[in-house]
Amino acid sequence: MGDRPAGPSLSPSRAADFKTCPLLFRFRTIDKLPERPSADQVRGTLVHAVLERLFDLPAAGRTPEAAAALVAPEWERLVTHEPELATLFAQEPGVGHATDPLRDPAAVAAEADAAGQISLVDAPAGAAEAARLAAFLAGARNLLNGYFAVEDPQRLEPAERETLIATTIDDELLIRGYVDRLDVSPAGDLRVVDYKTGGAPREAFEGRALFQLKFYALVLWRTRGVVPRVLRLLYLKDAEVLDYSPDAGELERFERTLVALSQAVERAKRDQDFRPKRSRLCGWCNHQALCPEFGGTPPPFPSAPADGLPTDSEPDRLATAVRDDLVA
Repeated sequence: MGDRPAGPSLSPSRAADFKTCPLLFRFRTIDKLPERPSADQVRGTLVHAVLERLFDLPAAGRTPEAAAALVAPEWERLVTHEPELATLFAQEPGVGHATDPLRDPAAVAAEADAAGQISLVDAPAGAAEAARLAAFLAGARNLLNGYFAVEDPQRLEPAERETLIATTIDDELLIRGYVDRLDVSPAGDLRVVDYKTGGAPREAFEGRALFQLKFYALVLWRTRGVVPRVLRLLYLKDAEVLDYSPDAGELERFERTLVALSQAVERAKRDQDFRPKRSRLCGWCNHQALCPEFGGTPPPFPSAPADGLPTDSEPDRLATAVRDDLVA
């Protein structure tokens, strides 16, 4: 799966991008415009990494204290992999695009929360960056407390963690993505678990989160012949659980939706026509300056290389270690 797919492909995040706003899909998948990760996104990546490592421990050792102890070393591992993350706390949170008057106040609040509201702390001269990082790591530990409030990892033995799953539908459409955790009961029932760590409001993002889980359910059904019994969202910030149980008929309809969505993407590529779609989610977008809805002008459409325009070749991952599906 490391090779670039020859035909059309979709991941949950890019499919949801096109549904949300075709122009956003173009900016991310075709133009590949850089996006500086937010503290909220990076904190989500860190918490996911800790939860993955937690299940490497013997069951009896999966305690809140053990999870908290993993935060600092996992942060160091992320920074080693992506050194630019070390600069994330070099300036006050809420600068740059986060102060844009068109930015959703909830997005600004989520970023401030990820940095522990440290901009309100009168840190000594020269100590502000270290204080912001300390608050960020403390915020990650708080989210882990939310995890332990809704699950007992000592009673769980996940079958798979951070697993790339993929299948082909409609003879040519490759669909793939990373599952946070897959549990399998002794009877063979599947439970797909997705951790949500961000401060995004539910009404804006819950539909996107369920779309993502149905995507995984379809892949698992087509590859393993079993419809997952439960699709579970764990909201760590609020310490809440949302369970959803799909059926085969629903997944068949969802498959047709994905095929139609892929066809719409291919038409948009052919016609070079990716139109913006204004919604509340615009307040969370990094590309307002280039969007006609906000008085901007997109860059010229890229010339197609010999092998055609890019496909969705990054299955639910950004180019960095930071995932863009975590903030909901």
